[in-house]
Amino acid sequence: MIIKGIVMGEKRLLVMFPGVGYHCDKPLLYYGRKIAREAGYEECVQVSYSAPVDKIRGDEEKMNKTFESMYQQTEEQLQDIKWDEYDDVLFMSKSIGTIIAAAYAKEHELRNVRQVLYTPLADTMKVLEVKEIPQGAENAIAFIGTNDPWSNIAEIIDLASEIGITLHIYEDADHSLETGDIISDLDTIKDVMEKTKTFIMGKDIEK
Repeated sequence: MIIKGIVMGEKRLLVMFPGVGYHCDKPLLYYGRKIAREAGYEECVQVSYSAPVDKIRGDEEKMNKTFESMYQQTEEQLQDIKWDEYDDVLFMSKSIGTIIAAAYAKEHELRNVRQVLYTPLADTMKVLEVKEIPQGAENAIAFIGTNDPWSNIAEIIDLASEIGITLHIYEDADHSLETGDIISDLDTIKDVMEKTKTFIMGKDIEK
């Protein structure tokens, strides 16, 4: 039986990859988790990690060191999951967590994973390849703001287009998809969550 793109009776798992300083109880991941649970992803694993250094933005050496440390912590926390027991796996990630989520799926050759990427970095798109997302936009969705200081927006747009990932862009929004205008930011959160829900449920999304 299929309801709104979700097959009843399937075993589903949500895995969450937060960013540095953007934990799972901040808006995007907090509401994203609720949306996923509403869609039937009742089993949830929240990866937690600590960064070995600070002030990593713009410093390639620090970024690489941070990624390697956080990725190793992720490996340790997910090592007991039997991925082939799940019919549907959803990776929901934020910032540097999007690189970790993409790299983990690629390293472990996980084919039943879909990706929700909140404010991905260019390296995220470089890790993801067409073969990792065999059905393009059906298996990944991304959200980013034009004032995101962590990303070259033009590069993100080009890379997303090359690998067939649906990318939603929010004018004047920063790395948290916020502008400082609270009402406007709440509207953005609502829009992001509506699109996240539509993606999770397997429906087409109007770009």
